[in-house]
Amino acid sequence: MTLEASEPALEQGDTAPDFSLPGVDGETHSLSDYDDHEAVLVVFTCNHCPYAQAKFEALNAIAEEYDDVAVIGINPNDAEEYPEDSFEQMQAFVERGEIRYDAYLRDESQDVAEAYGAVCTPDPFLLRYDEDRDEFVLAYHGRLDDALSPDEEPSEEPGFEVREAIESVLAGEEVDQSFRPSQGCSIKWTSED
Repeated sequence: MTLEASEPALEQGDTAPDFSLPGVDGETHSLSDYDDHEAVLVVFTCNHCPYAQAKFEALNAIAEEYDDVAVIGINPNDAEEYPEDSFEQMQAFVERGEIRYDAYLRDESQDVAEAYGAVCTPDPFLLRYDEDRDEFVLAYHGRLDDALSPDEEPSEEPGFEVREAIESVLAGEEVDQSFRPSQGCSIKWTSED
């Protein structure tokens, strides 16, 4: 396991890279499928990383609590080298109820992770729908909360940075937070030796 910290590749207000990826539900999902939501929380995640596993429940809770926010997990890891991140294992995590996001998608080519500049799991990107531009734009990129190790619990407010960002977006306000990197296992790129 290599510990990595996220780095900003997109700036606030940049157009969010679109995608068309297979979901564990048997459907193909695109970002435009969610334009009836005020926001989309795209999280690059996986099954095996303890840092990602530690955030499953926090992400499940966001998916359940916010009707106007879609939570989309995207697994970009090399499943040949890390079979626990295979599409079949992703389906098993959903079937067991460990992952209850709006969608759990497979980025086998890793093109989507690369387009977003994702480097670790979890690596969250909060997108807001810009009606004037008729597209999703980046509202927030950074950590989910201030619990940076799998064994830590987040502190009370303002420990949940992503929830603060969601509340700002839903209130029609700009997210006013400095970048605080997420950290977790490195994305397992297919080109790694």
